[in-house]
Amino acid sequence: MADADDLVLRAPLPSDEAVAREAQVALAADGFDFGLRPDDEPWLAYLDRLGREHRGEDLPPGRVPSSFLYADVHGRVVGRASIRHTLTDTLCVEGGHVGYAVLPAERRRGYATAILRRSLEFLHDRGVGPVLVTCHEDNPGSLEVIRRCGGVLDAGWPSSRPSGDRVAPTLRFWIPPG
Repeated sequence: MADADDLVLRAPLPSDEAVAREAQVALAADGFDFGLRPDDEPWLAYLDRLGREHRGEDLPPGRVPSSFLYADVHGRVVGRASIRHTLTDTLCVEGGHVGYAVLPAERRRGYATAILRRSLEFLHDRGVGPVLVTCHEDNPGSLEVIRRCGGVLDAGWPSSRPSGDRVAPTLRFWIPPG
């Protein structure tokens, strides 16, 4: 059986379209997404857009340079990471530097922790730190992952406010470099 230590983050490939669409459906059932936009965007155009976002080129207003990466274990996509290279005021409230998701069939194997750790390495290699990660208070699995990766609750953050259509407050955690 594959181990979370074998997980790598990689850019989506032209051959990943079917896997990505299946992952989108699987995560949608849990209220998450796999990062796909509507089906009217051709796959290769989508990959090109991701490349431009990674390089910080032609960004629409409010967007920051970001990297959308697949979590791969021995050629099998088990999840994804959305890594923002910088923060906006909005990302400081919800989203932070890193968002991640693990496919339902792949959960409880340590992949979420591995995805966050690899995302932190990615950012630290680019001189970003400390790293902000946000999480809804009603997500105990993600709260544990963030704490396991060194996250320290932002005690000055007003955690009593709900965000979006969620009732549970958003908590902010800072993870120091290294």
